Amino acid sequence: MVITRRWAAFLMAVGVWTWVIWPRFAVAIYKDDRSFDGGTPTAFLVVHALLIGASLIIGTTVGVLGVRAWKAVPKKP
Repeated sequence: MVITRRWAAFLMAVGVWTWVIWPRFAVAIYKDDRSFDGGTPTAFLVVHALLIGASLIIGTTVGVLGVRAWKAVPKKP
């Protein structure tokens, strides 16, 4: 498969965007009143932590693929 530098840059941007947005969301979830019940994590926190973790893994993978694609595309003379 051939990916242009424009698409590679887009993939890298998605990876960066993921790391900008999801950690901020994680802090908001952690501070939410529904996250703990008497100091014990609730299903609300656990489910959101799993979703955030999966999103960070996917975003990292997409970003790495973007970097690899960027390096693989020869520069135009």
